[in-house]
Amino acid sequence: MQGYAMYIDGLAVTCFTFFEVPFLLRMAGVLPRSNNISYRGNSGLKDGVSSGSSVNLVGGYYDAGDNIKFHFPAAFTMTLLSWSVIEYSAKYEAAGELNHVTELIKWGTDYLLKTFNASAPRVDYIYAQVGQGGQAGPSNPNDHYCWERPEDMDYARPVAQLSSGSDLAAEMAAALAAASIVFKDNAAYSEKLVNGARTLFQMSRDRRGRYSASVPDAASFYNSTGYYDEFLWGGAWLYYATGNISYLQLVTTYGIGLHAGAYGGGPSYGVFDWDNKLIGAQVLLTRLRLLQGPGYPYEEVLRNLHNQTNIVMCSYLPIYQRFPRTQGGLTIFNQGRPAPLQYTVNAAFLAALYADYLTAADVPGWNCGPEFYNAETLRNFSRSQIDYVLGKNPLKMSYMVGFGNKYPQHVHHRAASIPRNKQRYGCLDGWRWLDSRLPNPNVLVGALVGGPDVRDHFQDVRSNYNSTEPTIAGNAGLVAALVALSGEDSGVDASTIFSQIPPMFPAPPQPAAPGFP
Repeated sequence: MQGYAMYIDGLAVTCFTFFEVPFLLRMAGVLPRSNNISYRGNSGLKDGVSSGSSVNLVGGYYDAGDNIKFHFPAAFTMTLLSWSVIEYSAKYEAAGELNHVTELIKWGTDYLLKTFNASAPRVDYIYAQVGQGGQAGPSNPNDHYCWERPEDMDYARPVAQLSSGSDLAAEMAAALAAASIVFKDNAAYSEKLVNGARTLFQMSRDRRGRYSASVPDAASFYNSTGYYDEFLWGGAWLYYATGNISYLQLVTTYGIGLHAGAYGGGPSYGVFDWDNKLIGAQVLLTRLRLLQGPGYPYEEVLRNLHNQTNIVMCSYLPIYQRFPRTQGGLTIFNQGRPAPLQYTVNAAFLAALYADYLTAADVPGWNCGPEFYNAETLRNFSRSQIDYVLGKNPLKMSYMVGFGNKYPQHVHHRAASIPRNKQRYGCLDGWRWLDSRLPNPNVLVGALVGGPDVRDHFQDVRSNYNSTEPTIAGNAGLVAALVALSGEDSGVDASTIFSQIPPMFPAPPQPAAPGFP
């Protein structure tokens, strides 16, 4: 197999046949019949109830190589998957994967609907997490101290509830709103999702605060740095899902963008991930300006967001050296910290998507100062990064497990590393598998691992979670980038996302019928 073109040509029978396995493997609760992962079974069947509360938090997805359910990145995962389906449903359908991906999204949104009172018009608390990762030991075993299959969990799984979490509530609102567009043909379910999204977004605005300030354990793993980006992100998705002009008025309020940092600056500007939704919101709202042009009084802010989107796309190009690149060609978006690939694949998705927006709007390209670049420049950047992930790198290592001739063998994942041999391994018994130098007995096909360091070096060691641990958010970005780049015909579904938005400019009345003499 040579070059990325070969990967793309085989996408429907290689990458796409892999994409759902990492999500199926991380399913919690009573598994659906469609989940045919032989080494997984029902798990977490007392989540919520066993914590001393009476809430049913069975289901959803475990986050990574552990058995914790972090709702902040899980909600982002659902938003990102839904976005990719809204834009590229024809590509999913052509690959025979549309039903599969929508089933995965519904598994996630069904669970999110359990994390608050989805039937109430207003809520004052939500659930943020199931399980615990910090401050563990023999007297306090938890999800990180124990190395157990999900099916064998026998330690306490506390539930985190909070009454102030603007970022989490707005991200959950974004997830439900985006999914409501995916399921628009299922009117009852779509309406349920929209209603839940409205309620959550109202809570995010009424009860201000960072969710991780209320959940110290989450702050150790998924700390939120702010919530104004989620106001833009969630508000934009609610506008698309409902057509309610009040959401557009909110997200085009200059102060909201200013607080979110939408007008430039900062080391994370242009980085898209589970914490920073800003560039995602900018791209999403630039779509509105390019393909609908709502005009006054929204034009000024939308134009500014559009200009900033162009600046970020310039920053992705190697020539501008805004983000460092390894000698092997990987762009580093997380300031040299470990596990860079989830940030890279997200940027690859946004670049390919924005190129398709330009094409759909019949705009040939964009300017970076005096230089003009065509849309294909962005697709080439995106391909180069996915190329690296799939094996075109100094180690010739595919960082998507199971793809190619060389890929990680010691993925940091409990269920993948413990053999399915009808034996139960308790909390400390499982450490033998964590420390084993043998390859995982169960191949976590399709998983995106953390990835190499800034020198293109990679440690295929199970205990090195920075390198070998996969996450659902990382896999969502990879799936989105792959589908955006797949197929010979580039292009988004230009109209579906606007289906709930009434015409900005009503059609003129029909001329009167001609009179009779």
